[in-house]
Amino acid sequence: MARTMHRLSAASLRGKPAGKYADGNGLWLYKRHDDGAQWVLRYTIFSRRHEMGLGRFPDVSLKEAREEAEKWRAVVRQGKDAIKERERERREAERNMHLLADVALDAFESRKAELKGDGKAGRWYSPLELHVLPKLGRMPVSQIDQRDIRDTLAPIWHTKADTARKAMNRLGICMRHAAALGLDVDLQATEKAKALLGQQRHNAQNIPALPWKEVPEFYRSLSGGTITELALKLLILTAVRSYPLRHIRLDQIEGDVWTIPAEAMKGRVGATKDFRVPLSQEAQNVIAAAKPFARDGYLFPGVRKGVISDATMGKFMDRRGMKERPHGFRSSFRDWLAETTNAPHDVAEMCLGHVTGGSVERAYRRTDFLEQRRALLEQWSSNVVELSATDAKVVGILAHSASDS
Repeated sequence: MARTMHRLSAASLRGKPAGKYADGNGLWLYKRHDDGAQWVLRYTIFSRRHEMGLGRFPDVSLKEAREEAEKWRAVVRQGKDAIKERERERREAERNMHLLADVALDAFESRKAELKGDGKAGRWYSPLELHVLPKLGRMPVSQIDQRDIRDTLAPIWHTKADTARKAMNRLGICMRHAAALGLDVDLQATEKAKALLGQQRHNAQNIPALPWKEVPEFYRSLSGGTITELALKLLILTAVRSYPLRHIRLDQIEGDVWTIPAEAMKGRVGATKDFRVPLSQEAQNVIAAAKPFARDGYLFPGVRKGVISDATMGKFMDRRGMKERPHGFRSSFRDWLAETTNAPHDVAEMCLGHVTGGSVERAYRRTDFLEQRRALLEQWSSNVVELSATDAKVVGILAHSASDS
């Protein structure tokens, strides 16, 4: 065997003319007329001869070629086809070298249809983009473990607890997405990281809300007739969330009913039913005042494009020196319902677009309590604009009778 091995020497390789040169035991150097050269391993398995490329010379040295050849000879001795085994290993390596940044983007794209506005607001992706991908984005997802996740989220685990929770949740989704792609990942990595990080100390704070008795005074102050003020007025009168309010379109309004598409309602992902909002007379007046500002079908357009932002309404309240947030008016309305009306729980929750009861109960309960909600929102409107006592009493009687029915 010694006489048939290592026939070539590193010093003589470069000067050899075009041709095929055996180093022994199946290792050959093929030299071309253009001075290019390739290492080749010849082997026989299952009665068939194969030639396996081992790299270019001089990129792969004689020593390296010999080591590589011996590696694959050992594979052949195990009864495996070296070329097929190398392809299998290459595919396995590629399968497990997907970077987290690529997997996260793919996971986001696959879920866009489930997200409000196809995820254009970026709220699903932003916790990953801001707090996870800068540190872990360039790592192969198969190599990420609980210690990596712990070290990444530890700086915000207690100080920005809600953001950290969302980032951990999104990362878990990405890991499951990677597993669905066939990648070798630790699906328990996020749960293990939570155990390492410990219980979060931060307590979530409720969004500051204006007491319902102070809402009429604030409503009266919205007298400038600007888009922001009109949007805040309609937000108060309808008690809807900011997103559907800001994206309200003229073609969603028919008479005294505003129909919000199902996909624009939080917590109604995949729902097939739209949500109807009864419009009080005051709400209709606000819509009429806002129509001259409409652009591209949107009732509350932004300054340059799109629609008014949530931050715009928040900053308006900031300038008033208020700590309360626009979303808090939903809480103001709910407190008013609880303290001044005898509206049934299901009707009160439906006013806010909340889903109540189990899936079976909801399957049998087909009503959306539109008429009961119409009376309650009319009474709320009366409270907000402070109608005369007589008028308010009449509307109140109607609301109570509707909620009792």
